[in-house]
Amino acid sequence: MSTDNSQPAEIVASPIPRTFLEYLRSFGPGLIVVLTWLGAGDIVEMGVSGGNYGYSLMWVLVLAIVMRFLFVSLIAKYQLCNPHGEGVLDGLVRVHPLYAPALLTAAVVMGHFYGSYMTIGIGESLKGITGVGEVWMWAVAANSVALLLVFKPAYGRVEVVFKVLLALLAISFIGTAIWVGPDPAGIIQGLFRAEVPEQAGKYAAGLIAVGMIGAVGGSLMNLVYPYFIEAKGWRGPAYRRVQLYDFLLAMVVMIVLNLAVWTLGAEMLHPKGIEIETMSDLTKLLSDVLGPNGARLFYLGIFAAVFTSLVGHALGLACMGSHAWLRWGRREAVRASEFRSHRCYRLIVVWCLVSPLVWTAPQMPGFVELTLLVNAAQVALLPMIAGGLWWITANEKCIGAEYRNRWWENLVMGVLFCLAIYGAFASVKSVFEAAS
Repeated sequence: MSTDNSQPAEIVASPIPRTFLEYLRSFGPGLIVVLTWLGAGDIVEMGVSGGNYGYSLMWVLVLAIVMRFLFVSLIAKYQLCNPHGEGVLDGLVRVHPLYAPALLTAAVVMGHFYGSYMTIGIGESLKGITGVGEVWMWAVAANSVALLLVFKPAYGRVEVVFKVLLALLAISFIGTAIWVGPDPAGIIQGLFRAEVPEQAGKYAAGLIAVGMIGAVGGSLMNLVYPYFIEAKGWRGPAYRRVQLYDFLLAMVVMIVLNLAVWTLGAEMLHPKGIEIETMSDLTKLLSDVLGPNGARLFYLGIFAAVFTSLVGHALGLACMGSHAWLRWGRREAVRASEFRSHRCYRLIVVWCLVSPLVWTAPQMPGFVELTLLVNAAQVALLPMIAGGLWWITANEKCIGAEYRNRWWENLVMGVLFCLAIYGAFASVKSVFEAAS
């Protein structure tokens, strides 16, 4: 993607892949969005679930992944196939003009709170790897690097960084999980037997389940995938096939990495009755079993996961917030080059990466507590997102007759909308109880 010193140029359309190798080389947006999703939320949710409840809540992961696949597939279909050549946010504004200020507010507010636990997680992981310094010092250094990376949008550079860190993630999480040894029978039973066990430890199973749906299935960050698709140069229905393959690969990566972290909690913490209250709970046990290098290996994985998530959140939310700002009160769609070069983009990037540093001060809530509460709270946004997506993908005037939802897609979206309403109610209740 070419840039000049003033603003990003119009994005050049990517060639449509024809061969297997061309498909492999073209993959990227799905991996970026998955590594954006796969951050502190997933590590904590999977580690706490496995440590406190063994494999018994794995069915929630299945539900969350199904929700995410359906949501994001519909989002991508609208982005690529609508006849107006507009983005998903523009489509949501067709439903109601208030979507623009609502999503701008969500980008600013959630950008700060997402960044809060990610910033702490990065600081703790780098301190754990090196054994020197303070959490706030490492957090300032890492957030400064992230700021340099995304202050001016440069998709190609971000994609390269993310692919390198994905390799580090795989070595860390999958390697330590294999070293510890999973229980295949326990995994299968946990995936297919739906039950909510009694509370074990500080965090109730209901809060963990709702938070997992927030971290994996119903995140506001589902709406940033179109911006990565656009930055890649995929425009129009001709890119629908490569987008689907790209996203399927990304979902496989997410499932494998999530299960690896869950396995560590289930095999190392649950049998010993050890509760997870801080990030160091997992790494201390890894140090006991695998030695100091085992703990450092896991900390490297945490850093890779949280840093990519921090960068992806800042990049995606800044695009969405800038897009929403320019679309507020405007009738026509906004071009990508316009909202990516606007000063609102840079202001939101700075906000997402600088304001969360306040949470590294002493006596602030810890990494695990912040992660669970923020991910549970964000489920309250699900009805607004699910309802709007259902409307624009089912309405012929929005997406066109050829690509509008079929009957079974509308049925599925209706069920998911009902689940979203229930999840929003449960999240408010769970967060209130936890805060109390």
